[in-house]
Amino acid sequence: MNSIQMDHGNNPTTVHCICLIHPIDPRGRKVGGIETHVRLLLRFAPTNWRVLLVGVDGRGDCKVGKLTPIIVDGRRIDFLPVVHFPENNIHEAATELTRSLTARFGLGLLQQLLPIRRALGDGPATIELQRFEFAVIALLLRRPAIQLIHGEGSKRDKMDSLIKKYWLLHRTTEEIAIRAAHAIVCVNPTIEARVKRKLPGRSASIEFMPVPVDTTLFKQAAFDHRDGVFRVVFSGRLDEFKDPPTMFRTFEAVHRRLGGRFEFHYVGTSDPHRYAEFAAIESYTVRHGHRTAPEVAAISARCHAGILTSFFEGMPCYLLELLAIGRPVVAIRLPQYDLVLEEGVSGALVERQEDEATTVSELADRLVAIWVTIERDELDPLQIRTKAERFSTAFLLARHFEKHRNVWNASRNRRTAGLASSGAAS
Repeated sequence: MNSIQMDHGNNPTTVHCICLIHPIDPRGRKVGGIETHVRLLLRFAPTNWRVLLVGVDGRGDCKVGKLTPIIVDGRRIDFLPVVHFPENNIHEAATELTRSLTARFGLGLLQQLLPIRRALGDGPATIELQRFEFAVIALLLRRPAIQLIHGEGSKRDKMDSLIKKYWLLHRTTEEIAIRAAHAIVCVNPTIEARVKRKLPGRSASIEFMPVPVDTTLFKQAAFDHRDGVFRVVFSGRLDEFKDPPTMFRTFEAVHRRLGGRFEFHYVGTSDPHRYAEFAAIESYTVRHGHRTAPEVAAISARCHAGILTSFFEGMPCYLLELLAIGRPVVAIRLPQYDLVLEEGVSGALVERQEDEATTVSELADRLVAIWVTIERDELDPLQIRTKAERFSTAFLLARHFEKHRNVWNASRNRRTAGLASSGAAS
């Protein structure tokens, strides 16, 4: 993937700069779908491109506003932190604006606007934004931007973050972001359809692309069920919108139905004790804490299945990673899951019921049924993996970087045409 070479206009040696603006320390341990996407871009950007990450210093060893070359996964990138924010403060969603990383980062971007502009340089450059709140920075920098939309949800939905409290501000920044963006990438088809309805004249610049999965890292693995213990894994933050209480109650039911031959493996930094329902399953939960991507792949390969109970989602990278390994997933149905979860092949979908006990029972039924098929060697990891292959980094990221190049060329052509028009008028 890193061997991709792309020319720019008439000069094949021109270095394109992709500027990623996101509140992350690339050397740190912050986890989530957005962070996975950013790290994949850092890793797989074309070798003849310059990568600039405007982010957060989580260690306190960088100078704010100063460009610092660093090595990430063997790749040299330019790192420009705009705020210090200790890493141990980032693993749970903020409940107060003064403790919000998003708010602090946004202020830092405004304060360091000139250093960011200098870091971008004068050559071809495009900006990629993962959050609506920072779209105004691209406007101020006067560089073309691609806006990713990672989530949906509404004010009525359960969520930990300050978005719910400041919903009007969130919606306002969304309106600015999608209208200012030169291209929009949506992580599931539902979001894509919604944005196209809102901007009917710009359909060609709006597309669906989930966070890709590195299928060279998350490799197909055979099931190992020799000890007779069913292991279900979940990776990520235990935010409220993911509905951990329903997940934990489901595990309690599965443990009971299997006579104790069950383990829950949690990979992530959230404290599950914040949910009272965790107490019932703590004795058979293995908490792995933060793990690198290769370690997550190894842990997942030792497990047998995954679960998703979210009220809303994008297209979880956790889901695609499990499928790439060849592990089925049982989920409360969201429309985008229909793309990858096929009954009897790669998992099962359950409709959320008004009565939570009914939902829990159905989830437990499906998990136990999947375990039975695994014990009988009736589930094929290769068939499961095929569901993830079209969302691989090799397939999706080449197109994504090409989109950056096309956005720059289109923007440059518009500027050239504008200057020519002005000259003719004078």
